[in-house]
Amino acid sequence: MNLSKAVISRISMTLKTPFHTSLGTVTEREGLVLELYDENGICGLGEGVAFSAPWYTEETVETSMLMLQQYLLPLLFQDPIQHPEELTERFASVRGNPMAKAAVDMAVWDLYARQNERPLADCIGGTRSHALAGVAIGSKNLDDLLIQAERAMKEGYHRVKVKIRPGYDLVPLKALREHFPEIQILADANSAYTGYKEDLLALDGLGLQMIEQPFSPDDLAEHAAVQLEMTTPICLDESIYSYDSAVNAIRFKSCQVINLKIGRVGGVTPAKKIHDLCMGQGIQVWCGGMLEFGISRAHNVSLSLLPGFSIPGDLSASDRYWIEDITTPELTVDHGRVKPFRGDGIGVELNRKRLDEVTIERFEYKK
Repeated sequence: MNLSKAVISRISMTLKTPFHTSLGTVTEREGLVLELYDENGICGLGEGVAFSAPWYTEETVETSMLMLQQYLLPLLFQDPIQHPEELTERFASVRGNPMAKAAVDMAVWDLYARQNERPLADCIGGTRSHALAGVAIGSKNLDDLLIQAERAMKEGYHRVKVKIRPGYDLVPLKALREHFPEIQILADANSAYTGYKEDLLALDGLGLQMIEQPFSPDDLAEHAAVQLEMTTPICLDESIYSYDSAVNAIRFKSCQVINLKIGRVGGVTPAKKIHDLCMGQGIQVWCGGMLEFGISRAHNVSLSLLPGFSIPGDLSASDRYWIEDITTPELTVDHGRVKPFRGDGIGVELNRKRLDEVTIERFEYKK
């Protein structure tokens, strides 16, 4: 691929509305933007989606920056690379750190697609004409939840994901169902129900689309046990951090659905591999979001065009979260659908002015 240099920008932007989960509240979103250039000046874009603190997974913005600077970029530039799928072996000496690896993987895939003058979705086997979009609502009170849900309905979304926890579950979910009987409701627990199994079982009669990650990411056995007791499908999120973890979850019958996030599993290559596994095993998949910026959103759209993505994903419009995103064009949703971006690669370009406005620090690595 004849790489010449990489540029990492550490950025921070304020969310329009604070996002609450059972693990914490996000008001300022930090992240990493990776620009990967070849010798002809063609640029591939990737994004590091770890949070500032290790509340979602062990990785943070700081650890991702360290891994990129000291390990992953030196390995990437060590020898020529012909195809993005070679990265799995290239990075085998680095344990874990999937979000840092995913930033590189995204950029390499985007660069590869642009060099070949093809959309990324075509390069990875996308067949769908559009991606299905849902919206995630992180709210601490019922009134605000209903206001945000009504706004989502008016904007054409057909699926709402609600953050729940013991003590804030049955009442808001019932209220949503009563006010919006036609909408699909996904309840996301972020592991909050460890030790609260009975509270979880009480949600089984609400007609939920699924309940996401009720227990600890490591506890596949408890997820399997509760799935036997519930008719509501269990979806795994944090438990799925690699292809092997997906194999084990399916083998133990711990879920009926998998939330697939490019950053969490280490990149586009492992995400596609997990998608193919799920299709072969009858497990549903959908594309999850990380409150990310436009680069990762564009990669998510490309991934969501694979044939197995039949459930609306976290592909909300950019203007739901940001006053102005760092890419153009921004992601828009029309009646719950997202059309693929036009152009090669992921189909978006950096908004340089906006990127400079929100950049905290910048690092350049040259061959």
